[in-house]
Amino acid sequence: MRKRIIFPVLFILFVLSTAFSFHKFYVGVYQINYAPEKKMLQITSRIFIDDLNNGVEKKYKIKANIGTGKETEADVALLKKYLAEHFIIKVNGQSRPIVFLSKEVEANDVLVCYSRINDVSKIKTLEISNTILVDWNSDQQNITHVSVLGTKKSMLFTENSRKELLKYE
Repeated sequence: MRKRIIFPVLFILFVLSTAFSFHKFYVGVYQINYAPEKKMLQITSRIFIDDLNNGVEKKYKIKANIGTGKETEADVALLKKYLAEHFIIKVNGQSRPIVFLSKEVEANDVLVCYSRINDVSKIKTLEISNTILVDWNSDQQNITHVSVLGTKKSMLFTENSRKELLKYE
């Protein structure tokens, strides 16, 4: 009689304990939209705040508080520097400066960054290099969606796949 009660209770406890444990995802999501009427590429980046701070701290050996209540101007400058070094876009074979516009915190743990590339009148090729947080964590995956003149393409950047070339004719 006692075994009939103990085994089901142990089974339920096992299921409950495994059901509520979670695996940490290391993923960033990026959206690049071409706005031909404005002659610009609009870029939105979504990155987990804790991962971003860990990556920035490892790279620059400085404690970072990006996207937190303790954020300083120096943290924002580090963010801009980090993004510029790890998210690079070449338009028609030429590197183009990405202008950081603003940022906001979403759902308390995701930093959303808004950027753009100006003076893009025509796109023949887009070469995208996205190594954000990949050097800090080999499990990092950066999903990048690109929309140019009605053509949509999604790419996955990882430790082994850091660059993609898109052609438009």
